[in-house]
This record gives sequence, C-alpha cells and structure tokens, in this order.
Amino acid sequence: MIYHLVPKAEWDARPDLPYAPASLGEDGFVHCSPDEETTLAIADAFYRTAPRPLLAVLLDESRLTARCEWETAAPAPPPGVPGSVLFPHVFGPLDRSAVTRVLEVHWDKEDRATGLGRRD
Repeated sequence: MIYHLVPKAEWDARPDLPYAPASLGEDGFVHCSPDEETTLAIADAFYRTAPRPLLAVLLDESRLTARCEWETAAPAPPPGVPGSVLFPHVFGPLDRSAVTRVLEVHWDKEDRATGLGRRD
C-alpha cells in the first residue's frame, strides 16, 4: 500500500479520469509515501497551507498501470524521516481503480498533522 496526499477539491475535480497532479508534468512522476508516519511528516513539511480537507489516498501498488519505483528522497527527506526511507514514485497517472481507501488528514491547533482517519 502506498499513500498520496491531495486536497479534496483537486481529487474530486475529475472523478471520471485517472488522477494526474502537477508533479507528474513538473517532475515526471507522482510523489507518494510508504506509510502513515511518513505521510504525516510530508503533510507537516509541505501541506500545512494546502487547501483543506487534505486527503491521503491509499493505493494498491499492484493495481497501478504506471511504473512505480522506490527511490531515495532528493535532495533530502522531510524532517523526522530517516534518510534510509525509500519513496514510491509513480511514473504516470494514478488509476482510481487502484484506490483502496481515502482518509482525511487530521490536524491539531498548531496545524500539525496528527493522524489519518475517516472523512467527516
């Protein structure tokens, strides 16, 4: 299972098509993370000011039609994530049929990501 963070409005914009975020065009791949802990660290580092609600889309890597490669973070992982962690990079749009769950990122009063849970 791999995780991808996305604002709900962006995820819901074209539900009839595979999801292709801007990073696919900019970086050549879709950024994903390997587990909940790393996903929360990424939310803290890069998504504190993103539109809310922020979703964590859980994907079954075996159901993706695009190639997925596990690579080191470049230039460095986000704070709190060891340098040994490999990140899944998907080299194509995310197939909605690969989605197994969609969870919402929960935040505390200081806008720190505290967990993933059901969407309210």
